[in-house]
This record gives sequence, C-alpha cells and structure tokens, in this order.
Amino acid sequence: MTQEISRQSRLASNIAAKQAQVSTGKRLQRASDDPAASSRVATLSRAQANDSARSRNISLGITMTALADSQLRNMSDLLARTQQLTISGASGGLSPTDRSTLADEIRAMADDIDRMALVKSPTGEALFANGDANAIRFDDDVAFAPVPTRQEIFETGGVSIAKIMRDAATAIAAGDVAQTGNALTAVSEAVNHTADANAKIGINAVRLDRLQESAALRAISLSEERSGLEDTDLSSAIADLNGMTMTLEAAQAAFARINRRTLMDFLT
Repeated sequence: MTQEISRQSRLASNIAAKQAQVSTGKRLQRASDDPAASSRVATLSRAQANDSARSRNISLGITMTALADSQLRNMSDLLARTQQLTISGASGGLSPTDRSTLADEIRAMADDIDRMALVKSPTGEALFANGDANAIRFDDDVAFAPVPTRQEIFETGGVSIAKIMRDAATAIAAGDVAQTGNALTAVSEAVNHTADANAKIGINAVRLDRLQESAALRAISLSEERSGLEDTDLSSAIADLNGMTMTLEAAQAAFARINRRTLMDFLT
C-alpha cells in the first residue's frame, strides 16, 4: 500500500507538471527539468537581448542615413540653383538691381545650408557631428558612423560651402566679373563635393540594410532553436497527459476497491 501510494503521488506530480507545460506552452518550468537545455536557453536568451539592442542601433543608423540623404539632396538642389545664378551673374549685361536680387537669393540659400548643418538626429544630438564622428556599434565586430561629420559634408578645401556661396553673392553684387568667375569654379567644386558626400552616405545605408537582413535571419534562427528547446509540443504533451490521467484514475479506483475489502473478505 505504501508503494502504491508513493507511485500514485509521483504520477499525480507528473500530471501536474504536464498540465503546467500545456497551460504555459513551456516545456521547461525549471532548470532541473532539463539542465543542458536550460543552460542553452539561457545562452540564447542573452544572445537575443544583445541582438535586440543591435537591431535598435541598426534602425537608428538607417533613420540617420535617410535623414542625411534628404538634407544633402536639398543642398544639391540649392547648389545647382546657386550655380545657375552665378553663371547669370557672370554676364556683364545685368543692372545693379538685378545683381543685388541674384545675390540676395544666393545668401538666403546659404542661410538654409547653415541650418541644415545643425539638424538634429532622432536621439536629439547633432545629425552631422561637429568634430569626431559618433561611431555606433551594429554587431560584435562592426561599428562605424552612419553619417559623416559636419566638416566632411559642409566644407570643401577647408572652406564652408555656405561661405563659398556668400562669396559668390558678394562678387555678383559688386559686378566683379573676374571674382564671379572664380566663385563659379568654387561653387562647381562644392556641387561635386556634395555628390561625393551623398554617395558615402548611400554606401553606409546599403551596408546597414545588409546588416539588418543578417540580424533578421539570425533572430529567426535563435528563436527557432530556443522554441525547440523550451516550448511544449502540445499534441504530444496532451496525449501524455491523457494517458497519465487515465492510469492514475484506474490506479485510484483499484486502490479504493482494495481498501473497501474487510478481513472477512480475505478469509473467505
């Protein structure tokens, strides 16, 4: 009787554990259920947490490159317009009023470019870092600045692009054809510089897209492995649970019948 009670107690405990696995959907309720699997799940959990942080960094980098690309496209348009106005200002047939109008438009565009250089990133910091670029870690061995520095973008030959534009405006307003010609050369160089800078940002954007794809594939792989280790196979677990329940009920019924028998039943 003692052995039977102990056996039924263990069976009831197994049924309770199996019910917990079915209700929670997790095969591993505690580390002792499967020490090796539990250890591996802990390792996978840490890897997933690290990947989650890296994924946020990648998303931030993609947002930053998209914002920087938008700013540089606008700057390219402004420089193209400045180039057109400078070519017009280089002709000698303009009146002082016409030259002043051209110069005012160029100065206004130079002010716009100065504001672009101060645009904030989604983190609230400067999108174009003033000085050293802020590198971001995207993987264990991958860290780089998604956006070049302010100097790399808004300066060429050590001179700010906004100043080049204002120098062009000054030359046009003064009617100095020679200086306007020099300014046109400088503006053309600024146009080329901006195109090159935008290409660098595009390269970083493509690199971040590849990292995001790799991170997504790794996340799927880790999730599948973890699920295989700790998640409950419901069809199998329910079948086991039904079998153990039927066994326990039969054992309890038999035990109850035996206990109802008296000494006279055994003697007869």
